[in-house]
Amino acid sequence: MNYGFIIDNRKCIGCHACSTACKSENEVPLGVNRTWVKYVETGVYPNSTRHFQVSRCNHCENPPCVRICPVTAMYQRADGIVEFDPEVCIGCKACMQACPYDAIYIDPDSHT
Repeated sequence: MNYGFIIDNRKCIGCHACSTACKSENEVPLGVNRTWVKYVETGVYPNSTRHFQVSRCNHCENPPCVRICPVTAMYQRADGIVEFDPEVCIGCKACMQACPYDAIYIDPDSHT
């Protein structure tokens, strides 16, 4: 059995509280994000609407970021969690390009 999470984007008001909570809980350094709130506009003015979309790693069952990493810096644990090893990363960013959710950010200086 793998872990999962549910985010109801219909209730999102774009306050970034989820991003802040994630950074605090996981001790994510300044300048690095693991959760993004994207502003999505649909329609054409004056009949346009804006909604928010929370993006983060979905820990895919068969993650493309893991498959494409040439040095196995991206890997999947037995419980399904996708992890990243900054000591192994060479900074090619292939994982970022492979992610269908645009949920990977790698700091160019620290490789984390």
